[in-house]
Amino acid sequence: MTKAVFCIAQNVEQTEIIVSDLKTAGFSNNDISVLFPDKTTTKDFAHEKHTKAPEGAAIGGAVGISTGAVLGWLAGIGSLAIPGVGPFIAAGPIMGALSGAAVGAAAGSLSGALIGLGIPEYEAKRYEGKIKGGSALISVHTSTGEAIDQVKKIFERAHAEDISSTEEASVNA
Repeated sequence: MTKAVFCIAQNVEQTEIIVSDLKTAGFSNNDISVLFPDKTTTKDFAHEKHTKAPEGAAIGGAVGISTGAVLGWLAGIGSLAIPGVGPFIAAGPIMGALSGAAVGAAAGSLSGALIGLGIPEYEAKRYEGKIKGGSALISVHTSTGEAIDQVKKIFERAHAEDISSTEEASVNA
């Protein structure tokens, strides 16, 4: 049985720490998804001299932002517009799911798209508010209880919010 473990990271720096820790723990870039608002018109995700953003310049050019090399490791990073909601940056299996069938079923809401991915409605609505507010949704797709516990510990160590897990809907749309 495949499970998805979710959390909310408050900013890109925290997101990169979590993704780096997941990578170090042996999780595949194809099992990790990240979704956050595209803030290209604000300074939220602007390049800073003390970051590793130059190493991630290839993805920055592809999605219109400069993020660190850690997020560049993720599969399929790119811009995504959800009708009626706005622009987002997505990476990993969530990118295909949100740009495919889930968005069609979402009727113009991010929470509808998240519900389509198997997230319970009450959590999807809470996640939507936080993502729209600038936070990032991180999910890890795994199948063993040991891996689920490991992911939750990584999220907790990084002080992520709203940690939960659920049986996963197919995200290989």
